[in-house]
Amino acid sequence: MGFKVFWLALLIALCAGEAATVGLVCIWFAAGALGAFLAALLGGHFWLQLIVFAVVSALALALIRPAAARHIRPRRSPTNADRVVDQTALVTQPVDNEAGTGQVSVLGQVWTARSELGVVIPAGTQVKVRRIEGVKLFVETL
Repeated sequence: MGFKVFWLALLIALCAGEAATVGLVCIWFAAGALGAFLAALLGGHFWLQLIVFAVVSALALALIRPAAARHIRPRRSPTNADRVVDQTALVTQPVDNEAGTGQVSVLGQVWTARSELGVVIPAGTQVKVRRIEGVKLFVETL
């Protein structure tokens, strides 16, 4: 009776932990605890219960987790701002990371800019947009 209560308590605790985290952290071990609980109900020895717990947990983690992760992974939707990455831009205000200045014009829009390599880029220079961080473009000279 003692091990049945242990596995049932572990199952409940792991399910509660999963409900609290909602990150597919504990559910695999909850499946193992359920398997071990069933083994205990059927009269299996404790060593068998431990093996069932380990095997069921490992199988659930290895086989089900990748498919489940694909379905809960947030999908990143491209925005209009993403269009400017890898585009050529024109520096309209000198880009100086230390001074905190810099603007570029790309696709008819003016953006705050920083130098990807940390070098000062004078106005009138053609640059390539490498990435976006917030509302700043990180650029480097062509």
